[in-house]
Amino acid sequence: MMRTVLRGGLVIDTEPEVVARPETDVLIEDGRIVAVGPNLIADPAAAEVEVIDATERIVLPGFVDTHRHLWETALRGVAVDADLGVYLEQVLGRYGARYRPEDVASGNLVGALECLDAGITTVQDFSHVQLSEAHTDAALDALRTAGIRTVFGYGPSPLSGAAVNADGLRRVLDRSSERIRFAVAAIGPSFSPLEIVRADWELADSLELPVVVHISSSAIAVDPITRLRDAGLLRPNTLYVHGNDLPDSELKLIADSGAAVATTPSVEARMEMGRPLAPRLRSAGVSLSLGVDAVTTVAGDMFGAMRELLALGYTTFTAAEVLRIATVDGARALGLTDVGSLAVGNQADLALLRRTDVNLAGGLHDPVATVVTAAHPGNVDTVLVGGTPVKRDGKLLSAALPGALDALADSVAHLTSPLQ
Repeated sequence: MMRTVLRGGLVIDTEPEVVARPETDVLIEDGRIVAVGPNLIADPAAAEVEVIDATERIVLPGFVDTHRHLWETALRGVAVDADLGVYLEQVLGRYGARYRPEDVASGNLVGALECLDAGITTVQDFSHVQLSEAHTDAALDALRTAGIRTVFGYGPSPLSGAAVNADGLRRVLDRSSERIRFAVAAIGPSFSPLEIVRADWELADSLELPVVVHISSSAIAVDPITRLRDAGLLRPNTLYVHGNDLPDSELKLIADSGAAVATTPSVEARMEMGRPLAPRLRSAGVSLSLGVDAVTTVAGDMFGAMRELLALGYTTFTAAEVLRIATVDGARALGLTDVGSLAVGNQADLALLRRTDVNLAGGLHDPVATVVTAAHPGNVDTVLVGGTPVKRDGKLLSAALPGALDALADSVAHLTSPLQ
């Protein structure tokens, strides 16, 4: 039995309510949390127990990023001044068409390590770059190497207008594991003919997988959720992404269906997708979660996303509610029941922040608000996934990192070189 204790930290849990507990231990056995409380190990010097000193650390559940395109990591910053149309044309069209399997591999690996470095232990990777079997294999190999917990959304580029490749998805399902699960990443009712939408939803049902899908009002479907309802395809295990321009009646249909929405406030604001979404989701009773989306346009950490969400207004969200949205609510939106909080039995996916860093000093009055408003990736000292450290003393532990950075540099050179 492998046992680890995080000793004497300022522990922030998110379930059933957000609460901060000073001088608290977290005991881990075989990758799962078995106890949270003071003085859990009578003899911390026992040889069978690894002790991690957390006395000057804030200990909290790892963040859950419910929408990101990891393969785009090599394109960081290319669409900062682009609206959604230009993003689709440049990133998915101009650059996406040039992606080789090795470019997907380096983007996914560096992107996943960037997540872990910032305390994100679970990510929904919406991978719409399935140009070949080799591209898919490269993405999955990179995720396994990184060690991050992932819901891998398998789907086509929205520029293709195609249904999800059913045979291609079935081919890789045996690569499911405790850390890698699958979802059908459909183009969806906003941008596809109904026969394609139906095929994707029926594929998801046949494989017992959730659907992840971008959603908005469009020329094809002004009311895309109504379109799903009328086709008998409205269902709970669906994660809609964006939807800023949907009318309130559409959001109410999502709420009534039991589905969830991932909002990516920084990208939605920068690309001018519509008015802020999160307060409207809250008013409609929709379960909501938080994502980064694309490092082509915004930073790749959840701290910035939380601050953006909090800035929507003090009458809508408290800091504690924002932290829940970034952790346990995100896990529930992905259908994950054993991450996002420090509940006994949960996976030991944890992030430790140095509370003595200058930007967090003085934050003991309200450590939850301090984390949400003031913390950044540089404060993340230690990260564990399934009880295994992937970052320690401020440094990623992956032996693959140097080679991954070199490979990413090669990808950047390839993707930005003049067309032959």
